[in-house]
Amino acid sequence: MSELFERATVGEIVATDFRAAGVFERFGIDFCCGGRRSIAEACRAAAADPDAVERALQGLSPRAAHHDDDLTRWPAGRLIDHILAVHHAYVRSALPAIAGHLAKLMDVHGGRHPELSRVAATFDEMGGDLLQHMMKEERVLFPYIRELASASGPSRVSPFGTVENPIRMMEREHREAGDEMHRIRELTGDFTVPADGCATYSVCFEELAAFERDLHRHIHIENNVLFPKAMALEAPSDRHDA
Repeated sequence: MSELFERATVGEIVATDFRAAGVFERFGIDFCCGGRRSIAEACRAAAADPDAVERALQGLSPRAAHHDDDLTRWPAGRLIDHILAVHHAYVRSALPAIAGHLAKLMDVHGGRHPELSRVAATFDEMGGDLLQHMMKEERVLFPYIRELASASGPSRVSPFGTVENPIRMMEREHREAGDEMHRIRELTGDFTVPADGCATYSVCFEELAAFERDLHRHIHIENNVLFPKAMALEAPSDRHDA
């Protein structure tokens, strides 16, 4: 494995080229909550062949010059706008739709597939936790980060001390959400529709897989891009560059 891949973290690679997320997902590598690991460490944790991972990453076609996918170059305010418009909005629309499909599956298939009740209960708990989590970000953390990024800095004394304190809480809640989605993946056999599954079964499991993919990207952008930028903003010299 090249020196670059030994040194770079998974999160840094995805932040500069989001197409790498698909490569890591293919090899079962956690790039969101585990984004601070080097590729070598992440490969060991996922029992993935590091040479195969490196070849897959190097096989990505070169991006056009000045491509806008490098999230590390985005200012904090733009990152927050993106998270709200893309990921928070998606979670709020997807939760009731998936919950409705799971309820229908339990009514029709629950007798033959008792695991569906555990999937529905886990998804319901995760969804409630995510809604509370997003509300804390939207009402407290994100507005404070916007103030940190402003030319004049915060207009008030932080109620939580350093911004690192709420960030660590958000990261813990990210891990909990990721663990709950992993439990759902296990209960569904990697979102595999059983032989007696109907069209709703297929739609629901596709929705769950899509929800997991979006959650990974959502957590990645916050943990590996926005939060480090926010912590750097507490140093006044960095304020105008983030």
